[in-house]
Amino acid sequence: MQYRKLGKYGIRVSEVSLGGWLTHGRSLKDETTEQIVQKAFDLGVNFFDTADVYNAGEAEISLAKAIKGFRRDDLVIGTKCFFPFSEGVNDRGLGRKHIFESVHHSLKRLRTDYIDLMQFHRFDPDTPTEETVRAIDDLIRQGKVLYWGVSEWSSSQITRACHVAKEWNCCLPVSNQPRYNMLDRKIEQRVIPTCEQYGLGQVVFSPLAQGILTGKYQPGKSAPAGSRGADDKSNMFMGRDMEDSNLNKVMALQALAEVEGCTVGQLALAWCLRQSNVSSVIVGATSTKQIEENVGASGLELSADIWEKCEKILA
Repeated sequence: MQYRKLGKYGIRVSEVSLGGWLTHGRSLKDETTEQIVQKAFDLGVNFFDTADVYNAGEAEISLAKAIKGFRRDDLVIGTKCFFPFSEGVNDRGLGRKHIFESVHHSLKRLRTDYIDLMQFHRFDPDTPTEETVRAIDDLIRQGKVLYWGVSEWSSSQITRACHVAKEWNCCLPVSNQPRYNMLDRKIEQRVIPTCEQYGLGQVVFSPLAQGILTGKYQPGKSAPAGSRGADDKSNMFMGRDMEDSNLNKVMALQALAEVEGCTVGQLALAWCLRQSNVSSVIVGATSTKQIEENVGASGLELSADIWEKCEKILA
């Protein structure tokens, strides 16, 4: 496993990290989650990503059970807040009250004294950025949070947060968690340059386009039984990525990967990691075999010629 700094900051995270959006506390039994987390840790994964709203808090609870035997110092735990957690009028957004209460609830569910990376799941247009930045800075000064980041924020929103943090002498954000993969490259134009300017690193989610870039889906065929694409509760964001035009690209990428001696999934993860601003790719896993394959992308060295061939396929 190779490790990278979160942007310009001192904390280092594994190039491949483990998330639990659709699995922890939902589709997997706790025993299976423990096996996958243990295997990931044994393979060098130190960054585990979750969120308060993932499966109504159950994802955090399941992760806590899985890491209970680990040395806390060896882990980087990231969680999030923003989306409504209940019907409570203040149990949402990025106001001081919700941030403080969300952090304290997450600490209890995760059974830990501090959160390594607290991320704001989306931008809150209804709350002054000054309030949000000061609230998270206070939690950092209290030792309950070490670093903070954002998720799916635009370049202008990231710029605003950094300017406010500098003006108010607060800790700046260290990371952004966007969707990024071979089929979705929208962050390349503005978000990555902005993050490079202010020192944020990307911890990208859906680097395999929710499994589409593993080659399991074939053009003109129905999604395999038991796959995410066949589950109406899990495939709501797969949409256009499942069109035959994209699946044909994946087939061509798979042929290229086979020549290079890797899987198309490993190729797709390494493609994300070719960006120096990408600190980690967050993958999900329903088996230890999947995490073993994904970790194989870390340190995978491919020539510039391979990336040029990928560009032609993706064009």
